[in-house]
Amino acid sequence: MAFFKKLKDRLLKSSTKIDEGLEAIVSDGGPAEEVRQAAEEAPRLPPVGMPQAATEAPKDAPAAPKRGIIDRLIGRTAPADAPEDIRRTLDDAMLEQLEELLIASDMGVDTALRVTANMAEGRLGRKLSVTEIKTILSDEIARIMEPVAKPLPLYGKTPQVVLVVGVNGSGKTTTIGKLAAQFRAAGKSVVIAAGDTFRAAAVEQLQVWGERAGVPVLTAPHGSDPASLAYDAMGRAQADGADLLLIDTAGRLQNRADLMEELSKIVRVIRKKDPEAPHNTLLVLDATTGQNAISQVKVFQEISDVSGLVMTKLDGTAKGGVLVSLADKFGLPIHAIGVGEQIDDLQPFDPQEFADALTGLER
Repeated sequence: MAFFKKLKDRLLKSSTKIDEGLEAIVSDGGPAEEVRQAAEEAPRLPPVGMPQAATEAPKDAPAAPKRGIIDRLIGRTAPADAPEDIRRTLDDAMLEQLEELLIASDMGVDTALRVTANMAEGRLGRKLSVTEIKTILSDEIARIMEPVAKPLPLYGKTPQVVLVVGVNGSGKTTTIGKLAAQFRAAGKSVVIAAGDTFRAAAVEQLQVWGERAGVPVLTAPHGSDPASLAYDAMGRAQADGADLLLIDTAGRLQNRADLMEELSKIVRVIRKKDPEAPHNTLLVLDATTGQNAISQVKVFQEISDVSGLVMTKLDGTAKGGVLVSLADKFGLPIHAIGVGEQIDDLQPFDPQEFADALTGLER
């Protein structure tokens, strides 16, 4: 539960504003009588020429009516003492607003339409509160993501080779370090290959994690052949009887052909020692890239056999909805999500907890 609380705090700290957006949608379409009464009780502007003091509202007068939906969607929220029991009828107009909110949350058009259509099923014409809509929305999101929430599979055959791919800056290196430390803490022996031989910072970062976790990190001179390093690392892992070999890779998409050839060569070389390797190919995605994550999945599916996803940097994004879109569009397993730099900030993906955090639902 500690990770869920951290996810909720950090994800919603700079979230997609689904929470505030839902409140705006429901309250703006609340019962007409409540809107009329709020308008009647609101302070009036003085007529032209009349002194302000003559028509000033008493200090204990009710607050002015809530601002419009657009105001609140961009951050100008309703007064703190706004009524909490306002309900709105679920109709076509409300569904359209919900679709727009989800699309703005980087959920993607197709996924947003699918979610709202499922929300409407059997509920059109019902008056719903914010909490009820959050619950329905959260459950629909979790339903989409449930089939892809799978931990990284572990096999009996050793060493299990895990190839980690993704663009530079996505969090590959940190993810490898965290996975190594977590597997080591679980009693598994791990070897890391610093296969991004063109980025000294990536090698140094892996070495720091290796020292922290007590895991050997195999390196090669700057600019040397990553496939050769992977081959040597495979030999070392076999000699040590290691359970897992984690191979870092470059993430330069400027020249896709070069990257494709580099990854293909790594696979060809390690298959000389194990025809089934790599056993997993993890694609690490940066949540802050939003819909760009969709195109990255497409690219890496073309150049490598992606078997699962890890989403990082959910603590610094307003784009959390893209994970729902990825699950809906590709159906690839989501093994873990990250919300920070500490070792326990990378955890197995739980769809219901993620959906509750994304919608701001308190259960």
